[in-house]
Amino acid sequence: MADHAFGKVLQRLRKSKGLSQEELSLLSGLDRTFISRLEGGQRQPTISTVIKLAEALNVSAASIVAEVEDLINENKSD
Repeated sequence: MADHAFGKVLQRLRKSKGLSQEELSLLSGLDRTFISRLEGGQRQPTISTVIKLAEALNVSAASIVAEVEDLINENKSD
């Protein structure tokens, strides 16, 4: 589950901002297929990637990490 937590959070944030993967790609400077792989849990981000995505989504990197951590902890207790 930890592998997919970041992707679930990223996808939720992207959709809440009304952005497609392509639009997020343009705003963040990251490749659309990389964003797709992040959302699918096939890739894990570096700190610099989290920062780029946070800036593009107009949220803090810390809030993204906290949400991922919360999701992981929720699933540990299931």
